Amino acid sequence: MYSPFRKVKGERGGGHGSSKSMWKIFIYRSSSSSSSKFDKKDPPKELLCPIYGSLMFDPVVVSSGQTFERTSVQVCKDLGFKPQLPNGSNPDFSNVIPNLALRTTILSWCEKSRAEKPQPPDYYAVESIVRASMPSTSSSTIKEEDPRIRVSNRELLKCVMENPPKNNHHLYSPSSSEESVIANNSPLLPFTTRPSCYSSTSSQSTSSEIEVPSFGSTSSEDDYYVAQFKKLDVYDQEQAVISLRKSTRTDEEARVSLCTPRLLSALKPLLLSRYAGVQTNAVAALVNLSLAEVNKVKIVRAGITPMLIDVLKGGFEESQEHAAGAIFSLALEDDNKTAIGVLGALQPLLHALRSGTERTRHDSALALYHLTLVQSNRVKLIKLGAANTLLGMLKTRDMAGRVVLVVCNLAMCQEGKTALLDANAVEVLVGILRNGSELDESTRENCVAALYSLSHGSLRFKGMAKEAKTVEVLQMVVERGSERAKEKAKRMLVAMRRRVLKDEEEDEQEVDWEGVLEGRVSQTRYRVGRTTHNRNSTEF
Repeated sequence: MYSPFRKVKGERGGGHGSSKSMWKIFIYRSSSSSSSKFDKKDPPKELLCPIYGSLMFDPVVVSSGQTFERTSVQVCKDLGFKPQLPNGSNPDFSNVIPNLALRTTILSWCEKSRAEKPQPPDYYAVESIVRASMPSTSSSTIKEEDPRIRVSNRELLKCVMENPPKNNHHLYSPSSSEESVIANNSPLLPFTTRPSCYSSTSSQSTSSEIEVPSFGSTSSEDDYYVAQFKKLDVYDQEQAVISLRKSTRTDEEARVSLCTPRLLSALKPLLLSRYAGVQTNAVAALVNLSLAEVNKVKIVRAGITPMLIDVLKGGFEESQEHAAGAIFSLALEDDNKTAIGVLGALQPLLHALRSGTERTRHDSALALYHLTLVQSNRVKLIKLGAANTLLGMLKTRDMAGRVVLVVCNLAMCQEGKTALLDANAVEVLVGILRNGSELDESTRENCVAALYSLSHGSLRFKGMAKEAKTVEVLQMVVERGSERAKEKAKRMLVAMRRRVLKDEEEDEQEVDWEGVLEGRVSQTRYRVGRTTHNRNSTEF
């Protein structure tokens, strides 16, 4: 340890031959650098972000009046987390305003204190801090909010489906001429032609009150959005996609006028944004744009479909719901069906049908139904092993009403029939008709339609139907089923009866081979082909 006091030995002198110790004091002046080091003060608490704990680079005032670093606010919004303040309240992050006065104060303090000016904080560093401060119950509380909202939407959708309003083009009916989405022999079902993720009211992702811009006559309407989408500031991008989502939620004219090649091109990168607020609202805005009939082909030709597939594979949960809804909406257009299948949407949709949220699964099922109205997509889906997957879901009554629609389409092609029969589809469908009393009439009717398609042109159907005791179930359908179900059940019973009579006739006309070999039967014509006088007959 350094001391300014040093003890030194005295020199010999005066001939005394003695020595004595002497104390000398050395005074050192500290350098100016070390002086500033000790004089340096910590920044005032009001200049620090309450979440990140460092000097704020871009301070913003939130709706509840507190000031935070902008990145901290964005991270909290992305995680759906509201930290608790010292006074016990929670901040409201719905709106933010730059705090220019505080930013000037921070820079002035740094200059006077010779401190380094704050740099933009790293998003992931802030995220790790926020996650560490999130209590264990917070995440579960946040996750419980979405299902409550979804249940409300599902109940509303269910009511609309069960009581379809007259002349409402949002719902499907057999007489509708808006989209040709029902193929021959396919089941008729009054399902909605709008994704379940669509809502005409504000959602949780657009809770902030953002003013929709008004466009002058001298500039095109998409100029504002294109400019905002290309900005580097993530906050500006998010506000722009929220504004676009609100503008196109209910305004049909806005959907058509804003869906330009320039806007779609600028929107593409935002669909794959790593920021939840940007990605979710961008995909939701695309869903709104896709609701206009004239936009469906335009969106697919703009190259949007691969982005939607990527979101469906690994996007944020709410983004996946909107991606499935967007693909379903685009698949309603006949000209898009083949293209969407070629671009690789079938496998992600099949996976989402099993593992997504209820809204994702609902729209994935309907997207698969519309896409499999095209033969090429049926073959692709069969090659992906869809037969076992779909029948497995039917066994557990999982999304049975939607899944059976896809099964009906697959049963219409030879590849589909073979794969479904290999997966024991007859027994599964008959089991649903026998024991699925809890299912609605339309689901049971579609099971009969699927059996009817499987019975056509298949020699294997008879044996499998006999093992599953199909005749008994079909007789029950004839007695208590709907008119369409009764008609198909009667046709199958008649066809099966004819086959039984034909087999009995063939048994009666069996060749007496023993008599032929012994020479007791000669010059007699025995039927081996279709008739006794057919070319395939053999004379003995």
